[in-house]
Amino acid sequence: MWIDRVVELQARERLVAIKHISLAEEHMHEHFAATESRPSLPVMPGSLIVEGVAQSGGILIGHALAFEQKIVLAKVTRVDLNHDATAGDTLRYTITMDQFGPQGASTKGVVELIEAWTGKTRTIGQIDLMFSVLENNMAGIAFPAGNFVFGEAFKTLMRNSGVVVPGDSAPS
Repeated sequence: MWIDRVVELQARERLVAIKHISLAEEHMHEHFAATESRPSLPVMPGSLIVEGVAQSGGILIGHALAFEQKIVLAKVTRVDLNHDATAGDTLRYTITMDQFGPQGASTKGVVELIEAWTGKTRTIGQIDLMFSVLENNMAGIAFPAGNFVFGEAFKTLMRNSGVVVPGDSAPS
């Protein structure tokens, strides 16, 4: 999971999620490890920031479909990241629905950094994505029954964020 909490959800319109970056996360130790000539520089890899935006967009689209269909990332159409995020920082992902249809959707994501020491917020990137609804794929390929995309980890995250999950009567 590359998001920690959904803090806002406007159905079919917008989702805001946050990710707190901790030095306890294993990937921070390898990216970038110390060498003989420089100390370590633990930063959140850009690919994991993209994944956090993708998970956020997937939840927005999944929610619009009552989490009944499998939503997968189909295409990364834009990634502009202009600042590193380090341990102690918080990333805020604001995802807006751009297009939505039976075969998929596109989203626009803004990445903001809330700096650990100053509390200042600034925009550090834009990530635009396209998603596909597997059940409605143009190739007519059948996929396994059961929703392997929105598994228990996502359901727990959503419940803890106050989002109603199918089968639940109200947010926990």
